[in-house]
Amino acid sequence: MEKVYIFDTTLRDGEQAPGFSMTADEKLQMAHQLAKLGVDVIEAGFAAASKGDFESVHLIAQQVEGPIICSLARALEKDIELAGEALKPARRKRIHTFIATSEIHMKYKLRMSPEEVLERAKKAVEFARRFTDDVEFSCEDATRSQREFLYRVIETAIKVGATVINIPDTVGYAVPEEFAKLIEDIRNNVPNIDRAIISVHCHDDLGLAVANSLMAVKHGARQVECTINGIGERAGNAALEEIVMALKVRKDFFGGLYTDINTREIYKTSRLLCRITGSFVQPNKAIVGDNAFAHESGIHQHGVLAHPLTYEIMNPEDVGFPSTRIILGKHSGRHALKRRLNELGFKLSDEDLERIFEKFKALADKKKEVYDEDLEALIYEEFMKVEEEEPIKVKHYQVQTGDNLLPTATVVLSFRGEERTATSTGNGPVDAVIKAIQKALKVEPRLIDFSIKALTPNTDAQAEARLVIELDNVKASGRGVDTDIIKASVSGFVDALNRAIMRRNYILSKESIREEGTV
Repeated sequence: MEKVYIFDTTLRDGEQAPGFSMTADEKLQMAHQLAKLGVDVIEAGFAAASKGDFESVHLIAQQVEGPIICSLARALEKDIELAGEALKPARRKRIHTFIATSEIHMKYKLRMSPEEVLERAKKAVEFARRFTDDVEFSCEDATRSQREFLYRVIETAIKVGATVINIPDTVGYAVPEEFAKLIEDIRNNVPNIDRAIISVHCHDDLGLAVANSLMAVKHGARQVECTINGIGERAGNAALEEIVMALKVRKDFFGGLYTDINTREIYKTSRLLCRITGSFVQPNKAIVGDNAFAHESGIHQHGVLAHPLTYEIMNPEDVGFPSTRIILGKHSGRHALKRRLNELGFKLSDEDLERIFEKFKALADKKKEVYDEDLEALIYEEFMKVEEEEPIKVKHYQVQTGDNLLPTATVVLSFRGEERTATSTGNGPVDAVIKAIQKALKVEPRLIDFSIKALTPNTDAQAEARLVIELDNVKASGRGVDTDIIKASVSGFVDALNRAIMRRNYILSKESIREEGTV
């Protein structure tokens, strides 16, 4: 078995994409998570690009241990010197220097002859070796470079000390078969290639970055340069999560090649990047998209519920994904509906299930997704009219909060007509008012899930609060919507409590479950 090294360039090439800039502190936070993920190399930035980039590289070099810390540098002494200075605190460091080798880049961008480029590459590697023994050299736009010249540049770079040779598909021009052939040709035509690791860095302009990278690995490359969520210039880079999981799931095809990535940290790393940059992956994104382990089709749902391998080639837990999600909609069947109702605590006979299924299908035709609250409403309407009115009603609440003030809430509510009042403090205004409600009712339900999201993009948007609670072994979900997030949270919490109480009453065969002074 051979190792494939994972070179993460999220903080350099990834950050160069419009909308993905990060502060030094954000890059440090991301770098710590990348170390936890287990990447071999973190390209922390381009030290010569700006003062901020220099400081980011220096900060990561000081504080992040484990991976090799790397800085990009053009084949210029001033760039390489700044990279060496920024990387000085790192225990393990690499300078990554590059120059273009394609005719179009040399003629129009560099305005240099091939011989001048060859000499510049040689001097750059030699100079970088003054700062570290670990030097990576990249032939920018390698896939559009003349082969014989490319071989000469690579051979020269290795001869003067390059330990890694990177072959970038800079503009995403290659297709898998020809990129694999390029790697084979380099291995067969560069006499000293055995003294360096072959790396690849593929862009996704034609949507082939991952495929190109994997084919390169299949044919001898042993380092892949990639980013979390595939972010990067233009259409992005090869996605780290896709490269790693392809090698893991299809090790039969790749001959047992492996990485040191802790795959259970993949989802967490993806979500951290989303939070930092404010840019989220599309739902159908492989490995980390919201729909990656979600099923709505009745046929798929039946198969997955019978055995996950019928429609899932990897366990969601293997990438740190919360779990398989069964989405209830118009394509869903009886098996999925029964499973979800059981999870919600409803045990129905086949006859009752058939009645609910018909109503479920009618509702699913009217909306994209049927939520737990919708199912509960169907059940209540059909079977569970235990109480005509909701037992808990909030009459009034007041919250005091501020940056130097302990959040305090007072709530006045009625429980089955009996007025109750309570005051409580909390870690925030929402925490305080929810604790006050619990105090008034003398209950402490377990909060299983709590999320708040804006329904529109403006500051006056309505907030939707969704909560899932457990009260006396009975689970229930609630929803509240308001422009005030505190009010939305109160409504959602009370909604969940009411549902739990009414469901518990039904479970106990409509017998009174109220003790003196408690719910």
